[in-house]
Amino acid sequence: MMACVTDNSAEYRLYRDLAQWWPLISPIEEYEQDAAALANAFAAASVPVREVLDLGSGGGHVAWQLKRRQLHLTLVDQSAEMLTMSQKLNPDCEHIEGDMLTIRLGRQFDAVLVHDAVDYVTTEDALLLVAQTALAHCRPGGVGVFAPDHTADTFRPGTGGGGGSDFAGRRASFQERTHDPDPADDWIEADYEFTLHAADDSTETVRESHRLGAFRYETWQRVLTAAGFDPEPGNRAAHYAGNGAGPRHLFIGHRGSSS
Repeated sequence: MMACVTDNSAEYRLYRDLAQWWPLISPIEEYEQDAAALANAFAAASVPVREVLDLGSGGGHVAWQLKRRQLHLTLVDQSAEMLTMSQKLNPDCEHIEGDMLTIRLGRQFDAVLVHDAVDYVTTEDALLLVAQTALAHCRPGGVGVFAPDHTADTFRPGTGGGGGSDFAGRRASFQERTHDPDPADDWIEADYEFTLHAADDSTETVRESHRLGAFRYETWQRVLTAAGFDPEPGNRAAHYAGNGAGPRHLFIGHRGSSS
């Protein structure tokens, strides 16, 4: 396990030499419903939300969808390769290479978003650092919005997959299997198989296992409170998605207007 001064995403090929395949592995249109739910969550802030800090912004697909909702995004990720992909998609956004556990930009935003990049935080101490980073960049009256894929309360082993293609003739697909080696801890494991078809018809198959956080609701509440947020109760994904689609989980912390 990596030290808790960083998340553990940097060790995976998906976010390094495979980053060029990200738009095909995880197509941008799949983020539309997530963005709608996130925009609804931002509306819970006491201040109008226009400027959003996206911590762990990855390839910029969420940011691209949120821009269409008249939001201005500043994007932070520790993967230079993923930032390069995002810069092609979002040239109008500021991109900053940095660790969401420790970065301090010296300015505040109406809302701070940590989408599913928070999955790569696997200890409560590290989760607190993320929440503290969010609070440090959240102006009074703003909100911190966290959207993990997994929680210990709801986790069930499963399988999934997806993929896409581009006009150059490249195709990519993935298969995923999630399981929990030890239900007593705060993480699960996702085994991935990526099949990558280049334009010249060559094919590469890459397999890697990702360790992902799966915290209990009560842990999220405790961590957000300890960081200085006033957390909304429980998991609010269904409430903010409206139609039942979108993020599986949303944890929302309000920063008091006088803090």
